[in-house]
Amino acid sequence: MIHPSVNSPLNMDEEELLLLKEEDEASSEEVLPQIMKLKRSQWWIFVFISIFFLISAQAVAVLLGRFYYDQGGNSKWVSTLVQTVGFPILYLPLCLLPASSHTYSSCSFKTLVWIYLSLGLAIGLDNLLYSYGLLLLSASAYSLICATQLIFNAIFSYLINSEKITFWTAMSVCFLTISALVIALDDDSDSPSGRSKWIYVIGCLLTLLASLIYSLQLSLMQFSFEKIIKKETFAMVLEMQIYTSLVASCVSVIGLFASGEWKMLRMEMEEFHMGHVSYVLTLAGTAVSWQLGSVSAVALIFLVSSLFSNLIGTLSLIVTPLAALVVFDDKLTVAKIVAILFAIPGVAFYMYKNYLDGLKVQRARGSRAD
Repeated sequence: MIHPSVNSPLNMDEEELLLLKEEDEASSEEVLPQIMKLKRSQWWIFVFISIFFLISAQAVAVLLGRFYYDQGGNSKWVSTLVQTVGFPILYLPLCLLPASSHTYSSCSFKTLVWIYLSLGLAIGLDNLLYSYGLLLLSASAYSLICATQLIFNAIFSYLINSEKITFWTAMSVCFLTISALVIALDDDSDSPSGRSKWIYVIGCLLTLLASLIYSLQLSLMQFSFEKIIKKETFAMVLEMQIYTSLVASCVSVIGLFASGEWKMLRMEMEEFHMGHVSYVLTLAGTAVSWQLGSVSAVALIFLVSSLFSNLIGTLSLIVTPLAALVVFDDKLTVAKIVAILFAIPGVAFYMYKNYLDGLKVQRARGSRAD
């Protein structure tokens, strides 16, 4: 089912907005397969499962990505490729879905191809920027900068998805902005391999740009589901993830060969500090983790909204720097402590905003029943 927090036009008052969401939910159930006609408790189960896998998978993927660089890996295109190349594993749950769930979109095949191509190209570019950011920054600093995704997504959700920016959303954006600024201006931050301050700044800027593109991509994906595809079944969610990942993977393979980095892969494997087996397992684990995190993010877009999906992704960006401090012995500076202290309430504010939205929808449902 489409959860009531999916966005609606801004030119309505609150009561009309909530009633329209209820009507959208009812009309959507006519086209959704039985497996997706969820009760409220079932909806929460799916949401919590998606949240768990999104948080854990993204944290593991970032840590493995930093481990790859620390142990001698240096290919930016390989690091980019593993973020999407695991998409074939998604065919398994797609095949397990009942045949009735494979409903066709109301848009043309040509339109679908353009959606998949444009989003796939954006994902490929975004992943490359993230790869450079992770190369130039420590895992903890990288993760804290990535928290700016929520800021950009609040803007794009307002402009593209008609998401209202409430007081709690604004507070969340303010706290996360301060968190990102503190870590970006941290004079004591450690850059991998003792790189200069300018390299650290470049890493911050690249990661910031990647966060902007990622947020735009999420909002465009939600817009595609709501306004163009108009078939928000779980099968469509999986197909969206599969085909955009296929395009992004093709971009990465082309970049790998065009840059000449493929010639260095054998040497890179031989010189990997932990050995050949560890090299392969690191890349495979990173690929699986990124794909699991990506499909969880898309599932949350389907179940809730793009802003909520990015919010939960931001939660992993709070978990990751704490894990990096333990796993990689990153330098714990005062700025990092302050940044984490600002990031935590920033995320909490928006979670509270979603809680209030849920209460309003329940009241509207009760009033309509009366």
